[in-house]
Amino acid sequence: MALGHAGDFTVVGIGASAGGLDACRKLVAAMPAGNGMAFILVQHLDPTHESMMVNLLAGHTHMTVLQVTDGMPIEREHLYVIPPGTYLAVRQGALQLSTPEARHGARLPFDFLLQSLAEHYGPRANCVILSGTGADGSQGLKVIKAKGGFVIAQKPEEAGFDGMPRSAIATGNVDLVLPVAEIPGALINHDRGLALPGSLEILPPPDQARPDWLPAIVDLLRTNTPHDFRLYKQGTLRRRIERRMALRGLELSAVDRYLDVLRSNKDEVDLLATDLLINVTRFFRDSAVFDLLGKTIVPDLVRNQPPDQLLRIWVSGCSTGEEAYSLAMLFREAITAAKLNLKLQVFASDVDPDAIASARSGFYPDAIEADVGPARLARFFTKEETGYRVSPELRAAVTFTVQDVLADPPFSRLDLVSCRNMLIYLGPEAQAKVIALFHFALRDGGFLLLGSSETIGHADARFEVVAKSERIYRHNGRPRSGEITYSSNPADSMRLPVRRGQIQGLSRQAALAEFCRRHVMEIYAPAAVLINHRHECLYSLGPTERYLRVAPGHPTHDLLAMAHDDLRIKLRASI
Repeated sequence: MALGHAGDFTVVGIGASAGGLDACRKLVAAMPAGNGMAFILVQHLDPTHESMMVNLLAGHTHMTVLQVTDGMPIEREHLYVIPPGTYLAVRQGALQLSTPEARHGARLPFDFLLQSLAEHYGPRANCVILSGTGADGSQGLKVIKAKGGFVIAQKPEEAGFDGMPRSAIATGNVDLVLPVAEIPGALINHDRGLALPGSLEILPPPDQARPDWLPAIVDLLRTNTPHDFRLYKQGTLRRRIERRMALRGLELSAVDRYLDVLRSNKDEVDLLATDLLINVTRFFRDSAVFDLLGKTIVPDLVRNQPPDQLLRIWVSGCSTGEEAYSLAMLFREAITAAKLNLKLQVFASDVDPDAIASARSGFYPDAIEADVGPARLARFFTKEETGYRVSPELRAAVTFTVQDVLADPPFSRLDLVSCRNMLIYLGPEAQAKVIALFHFALRDGGFLLLGSSETIGHADARFEVVAKSERIYRHNGRPRSGEITYSSNPADSMRLPVRRGQIQGLSRQAALAEFCRRHVMEIYAPAAVLINHRHECLYSLGPTERYLRVAPGHPTHDLLAMAHDDLRIKLRASI
């Protein structure tokens, strides 16, 4: 067997605890020879007793079964078993053992392995959740999914203990729920699908092969879902569409068949859209970032805030809410420590309505014990049978809303904007637009927090760097030369265009200035409508046709009558 390097072949992480031995025996027994994959089993074991797992599994599989030693290379057709009382990670095609640090809450060795697998193997990282209690794996599988990997959970009704499979399924990131006997076939089918071209760099150019299929799928999604993926990175879209095709047993050459499936199967349209909406987060993700926020940024914002002014935070791309609640906890703690009576308002938005619904419920599995300390769990959460629910105090501080940051109006007068690991999925044009929106949304001196792989761009004078490695930036008051900006002063936005007849009486300089102003506003201004207390439209600006139509019947200027059906309820509530 040749030593494999990260990306050469698929590596499957298997997680189990109570009842998992029997399930794992059935799984490896059903895995045919020549599958070409490597398997790593994390079984919850008593750390004080020597494991018998190698002997118990070796007789049920053709694969070589080994208990892991530090530095052991990962090879195809091998099953590796974690030793008791250890954590396991991968690095450069080898296995690394470590001793768990003393910590609060439950040990989660499977989450630890999955995050490492996702980082080093990307789409070649697979995850299987078998019988067990607790929620180990529920956080790590989200990272597997975000990197393009494949996630299977054992059918809960078949599992001896259904806690781990049900917790995994509840994340919304499980690709398939299957009886153990069907899992090997699904893994093999998916692995064969990965033999398809996996990125733009190795795909033949559309005009040299066949008509490009991506625009047709993006247009179909735009027509049949609320989501517009035209400004997302094409490489990411292609990889995830190919992944959905592989799950349905279709090769890339059968893209016409997949388009037919999308046109006839609304469920597949929704599943594809969900796959393209990448929801990966956890409480206090990237501890160094939150340590810096908690020690300096947040306390400074709290101390310098006028007592009559709300602290306003926006978490864009909030996914299932962990980031928003984490920031809310930091600010509540800082307000309490400063003994101030400040009001906190956290806006959290995401384009995925299912993620927002989960965030609003405020319920999270026991696995959050690994990220949220006992003091915060006691103060900000209520323990329930299968997890934790955010307290009414914390929930009241956060307002969740469905929002497409590329299309919907931003929030404004903000002290801090957090947008972490969303920009990396957008094309350059969309990234520039979002950064401009954040600059508009922040107060002078407000802070922008980005993800570890994101920056504001080269030599962007709109922001100054506060902490480079943590990706924290401060808003500079003045825009860079030539930038189109929006005024938050109501008086500025109430200046109506001068009519053509009025311009004739102005000087040439004034007429040219008015022409320039009107031309710029027609092209760049966001859609806006001025109404009176009867909801009658007095003046409109920008591309209002995206939101309004001529209402049937007698002519009317009523805004609610002209609004599209899917907008009317939200618009009425906002007014």
